[in-house]
Amino acid sequence: MRISTVTMFEQSVSSMNRQQGDFMKVGQQIASGRRVVNPSDDPQAASRAVGVSQAKAVTEQYADSRVSARNSLGQAESVLNSVSDAITSAKTLLVQAASDTLSDVDRQSVASELRGIYETMIGQANATDGNGRYLFGGYNDDAPPFARTSGQGVSGVEYKGDENTREQRIDASRLMPVADNGKSIFQSVPSGAGYVARAERATGGSDIGTQQGYERNAGSVTFTGPSRVDPEAPAFGEEFSLQFVDVAGEIRVQVDDPTNPGTPLYDAAYHSGRTISFGGVSITLEGEPVDGDQIQLRPANAADANQDLFKSLKDAIDVLEMDQGGLDENRAHFRNTLSSVMRELDNGLDNVLTVRASMGARLNELDVVDAVGGNRMRNYDQTLSDLVDLDYNEAISEYSLRQVGLQAAQKAFVDVKGMSLFNFL
Repeated sequence: MRISTVTMFEQSVSSMNRQQGDFMKVGQQIASGRRVVNPSDDPQAASRAVGVSQAKAVTEQYADSRVSARNSLGQAESVLNSVSDAITSAKTLLVQAASDTLSDVDRQSVASELRGIYETMIGQANATDGNGRYLFGGYNDDAPPFARTSGQGVSGVEYKGDENTREQRIDASRLMPVADNGKSIFQSVPSGAGYVARAERATGGSDIGTQQGYERNAGSVTFTGPSRVDPEAPAFGEEFSLQFVDVAGEIRVQVDDPTNPGTPLYDAAYHSGRTISFGGVSITLEGEPVDGDQIQLRPANAADANQDLFKSLKDAIDVLEMDQGGLDENRAHFRNTLSSVMRELDNGLDNVLTVRASMGARLNELDVVDAVGGNRMRNYDQTLSDLVDLDYNEAISEYSLRQVGLQAAQKAFVDVKGMSLFNFL
């Protein structure tokens, strides 16, 4: 068989090109640090690496989402810490104001301090995050959630935000609330809150937010409580209207059964300083009521009970600024209002602390999810490394081998190219 010179050249060049290609491929792997530089290097590993890279990118997005959620919850928790301090300060001022040694001028001074707390709480309720969004507006976070209002029967502050809770996905299977709405914080009470009493008589008219109007009592009766004595009582949990009725010159205390209208639940002569019980609750009455006076006892979470922190503070400020004029009925109104406001502030503080505790639990959960996400990222990195990363020891050895192969091919080509029959003639 005859081998032409062209064939020898073509085979030699092809061998050199093949050896040089293999040599350059190993060099490219060493330069990039990757075993799979092109999908053709290992199609199966390249395909799996694409899936792992996508999963890793999604995990990184969830990690960024958790950073945003942590910032929102951290800022909201800080604001609620200030709110709880403000409520505690307000309660301290009211205890001070309840002293009989204070004059009207002294109480007005306390009212000034309380008004400062009132204004501060409005500012805290309208707090924003670092991006200009209002923390407690729900999904309506582009405008202040609490706006000042004026009119009879309103608190002076109205919630304008969304009653939904803003949520953010922090992991594939977890959608976390990151900002509670203002209504659930400043205009709600915790579940299980007890009864709240207000010394007021129904007028039969209409009032904003309620089905009938109320006005202050004309007498000087005051109350202490109410207290829960029997949660298993049939009427417990209902609203009660305690009425003072003049029957043949005698003031009697009457309470109708709310579950059976027209049926008396309690009916007895009034005695100052006596504690009476009905429907699973008790209340102590003192002073001199007049015919028509009433005391409304409502569960703290009832629809027509006051659950608004701002209204509670405003009621306290109004009564502190009132000139009592030495009248017994004014002193009774003052004491009853402070008693109601103190109970409402207690419920409001409990609610704020409950929401704050919930935020703390969510912050702890973020730490746990972060740890899980970190482990997942490390697993993805290891899997990607196993699929596409280069073993440098093996690559350097391969690089040296390919270099020798290329040099051998080049030397063989030189030797073959120099061969001729004329050298043997």
